[in-house]
Amino acid sequence: MRAMTLRRLMGTALCAATFAACTPVGPDFVRPNSPVVKQWIEVNSPSVGQSGLTSRSAPVVKWWETFNDPTLNRLIAEAYAQNLTLQVAGARVLQARAQLGIAFGELYPQSQAIGASLQRRQISDNLGPVADINRIIPLDTEFSTSQVGFDAQWELDVWGAQRRGVQAARSNLALQVANYDDALVTLTGDVAALYVNIRALQESLAVARENIKLQQESADLTQLRFNNGVTTELDVQESTALLNNTKALVPELESDLQQTKNALAVLLGATLSRMTNLLGISGRIPSARTNVAVGVPAELLRRRPDVRAAELAAATQSAQVGIAMADLYPQFVLSGAIGLQASGGRDLFSGNSTTGLASAGVVWNVLNYGRIKNNVRAQDAAYQALIANYQNTVLTAYSEVESAMVAYAQARKQVGFYQKSVEASRKAADIAVSQYRDGIASYSRILNTQTALLRSQANLIEARQQVSSNLVAVYKGLGGGWQIRQNQEFLPETVLAEMAYRTDWGDLLEKTPTRASLN
Repeated sequence: MRAMTLRRLMGTALCAATFAACTPVGPDFVRPNSPVVKQWIEVNSPSVGQSGLTSRSAPVVKWWETFNDPTLNRLIAEAYAQNLTLQVAGARVLQARAQLGIAFGELYPQSQAIGASLQRRQISDNLGPVADINRIIPLDTEFSTSQVGFDAQWELDVWGAQRRGVQAARSNLALQVANYDDALVTLTGDVAALYVNIRALQESLAVARENIKLQQESADLTQLRFNNGVTTELDVQESTALLNNTKALVPELESDLQQTKNALAVLLGATLSRMTNLLGISGRIPSARTNVAVGVPAELLRRRPDVRAAELAAATQSAQVGIAMADLYPQFVLSGAIGLQASGGRDLFSGNSTTGLASAGVVWNVLNYGRIKNNVRAQDAAYQALIANYQNTVLTAYSEVESAMVAYAQARKQVGFYQKSVEASRKAADIAVSQYRDGIASYSRILNTQTALLRSQANLIEARQQVSSNLVAVYKGLGGGWQIRQNQEFLPETVLAEMAYRTDWGDLLEKTPTRASLN
């Protein structure tokens, strides 16, 4: 009899497996159509020879190394190792790994429990005996019962809701990895941009102090000529005004410099006191090599993490549509229990103590179609919104790269003009001072030429800063830099060790978790 029951249970399980093999309901995700750009406008413009951009090869991974600046390389390395925002993204990757394990577990019996109990009961002695036809049986008022057993319940994945859940969890894990990569691209770009800004401010301070020294010499000259009665007090006052206007630039530049260092310290996850040791008190704006490889537009969709993240977000939501649609159909549930029961504990493990239960059921929310269908519609609308978001992300990516390219190319042109302007302004300032000293020119010539020199030098620094900053924007727009995390964990070793000490993570903290660890 028990063998026949076992065969029936096995037959039921086989039928369940056959049902569960059905194709899941809901849409299968396909990458949405997106605009296609065949070639970069700036790279193929008539001024390509002067732009410094080429599509002959793919962009470099560690693009910051093209600046040949050891300090920048060290800053990027520290930011990658210590940035706290990046660690938040890394923790979400580990969370998604665990959530994928939960989704895998839903493919198997969802409720599994082992239980045991021992009961001792006392019934009132005032209850009468049990009457029998032939005799009166006294009532046993004190007895014990014991049992041990295993219970399980399994909602069959006939319509693919659990399988869609696994798809959603897989896509979400890949999405969190893409978000981590996007955070890493943003981090490397922001560190480089702040570093360029810091060097520009340091150069601006050096130029301001150089001009203060030059203008101080001119002011001393006007005072000497005024004391000797050669010129009027007007020259003295004009030179004093120019000198103090230039001196006033220093506090503002120093304030901007410290604020930029503070921002960089946050990105590095470091204290402010370390910035001086890392950066020094002076430096030059880093400049990259002449030719910059930007690859071809078709590579952009594979390289930019935010584009991949937008696609994966749509894929995750596509699975949610299938999960919602599964609620439209009946749910098939298998339940079973097997165990041992006996009065008292001595006979619990004897052969006659075996007990079991097997049941199959169907649940169908037939009176909730309005709510279920509207949930399907809501999930589908969210899916459509993410499709549009993916397409918009692709367009934005193309736009950001093209904008950075044209800004980089035009800033390079500006540098050439401002370099000539600075050379001419410096010569003019020297000539004006010489002529003023010889009495053949008025102080207004010195005033004009020194003002022009300071302005030209400031413009040159700004243009050189724009060249480097826009090049950083080009590389950031191309999605370079995230590849450095390949074959690396998403959190520092010290953090992983702390998590492993605090919680049993199994092998989920490893670079490539095994399939067994996901169940």
